[in-house]
Amino acid sequence: MAQVQYAGTGRRKNSVARVRLVPGTGKITMNGKDVRDYLPYENLITDLSQPFGITETTGSYDVLVNVNGGGFSGQAGATRHGIARALLTVDPDFRGPLKKAGMLTRDPRMKERKKYGLKKARKASQFSKR
Repeated sequence: MAQVQYAGTGRRKNSVARVRLVPGTGKITMNGKDVRDYLPYENLITDLSQPFGITETTGSYDVLVNVNGGGFSGQAGATRHGIARALLTVDPDFRGPLKKAGMLTRDPRMKERKKYGLKKARKASQFSKR
């Protein structure tokens, strides 16, 4: 018998996370590694598992994540977004609390492009009046 899987795709900054939820014990695996080995900061891990706390499904599902692009923060945010979307396929009644907490909204903030004549996106060389 095939095991039930729930899928969701999350995005943040330049990161894309493909998330699968499998009924289990709450183990989170990112790119084949345990989440504690993959992400260097504890606050990213707690941020990543917020959707489970909101829907009161902590420890009910194992999470398998393939994530690429961006840095740690973007990848954690993309994973959180993907988990929230996957939980919607588990139970559509989760939409209300997840939407209220802002978990289903894709964060539109991106890195601003560098402009010519400037050193960075907005940093200019010092202005000299004379």
